[in-house]
Amino acid sequence: MFKSARALAVVAGLAVAGPALAAGDAPHVEKQPWSFAGPFGQFDKAQLQRGFQVYQEVCSSCHGLSLVAFRNLAEEGGPGFSVDEVKALAAEYSIEDGPDDEGEMFERDGKPFDKFPSPFANEQAARASNNGAYPPDLSLMAKARAVTRGFPWFVLDIATQYQENGPDYLYGLLTGYHEAPEGVEVPEGQYYNTGFIAGKTLAMAPPLSDELVEYSDGSPMTTDQYARDVSAFLMWAAEPHLEARKRIGFGVMAFLILFASLLYFTKRKIWSNVDH
Repeated sequence: MFKSARALAVVAGLAVAGPALAAGDAPHVEKQPWSFAGPFGQFDKAQLQRGFQVYQEVCSSCHGLSLVAFRNLAEEGGPGFSVDEVKALAAEYSIEDGPDDEGEMFERDGKPFDKFPSPFANEQAARASNNGAYPPDLSLMAKARAVTRGFPWFVLDIATQYQENGPDYLYGLLTGYHEAPEGVEVPEGQYYNTGFIAGKTLAMAPPLSDELVEYSDGSPMTTDQYARDVSAFLMWAAEPHLEARKRIGFGVMAFLILFASLLYFTKRKIWSNVDH
């Protein structure tokens, strides 16, 4: 499986911060135009496939995806890979299995029912490879980092059913690397990032750059596009049944409206000739 050499420079940072931010200093999370936003939103399968490519070639060298199985990539509402593509993808990974008849663990090719293996054997190995930082698992990152936008925005978010603050934050983080302004000291081994919620610096080096991942569908090969695509993919990983949930929710609301209407007209019919 092809890995980007640039990914070797990526160290954990999504969960490792510099100095904590004081109240009111949290970064402003800009809303992004996601295809899955809103009550009728759906994932863009092409974007999910590109996002998976970015994860596979860049992020997977340090970050696991331990709650996602290979077969999930072929399920409805996901990236839309075929069963054969999933089988071929899974076979690229070595999975520890066992014990065998002699009580020994062994390695085998991955199967569609296997989950994505961690890039490290254990936490100690992960920290040793990343200057003491522990790269977090990305399976639920789009939900775990669903930051609030503060008053009065959160009131409006409830009314508009805004639920994309997680991928909005991830996109802001991945595109938030800048040169530190004058007077701001960046500790050794840290990187200045205006989108990081827990501080001004973090331990993850900028993982994306232009022309880093080669897209075959003609999409722009820019840091901005990579960040959008992988953030959308991580949203799907955290909530793979989002489309089904929205369909069920719409059906339930339609039923409740119809049921309430029937109750209202039934009540009018029954009591129309009764003196009050």
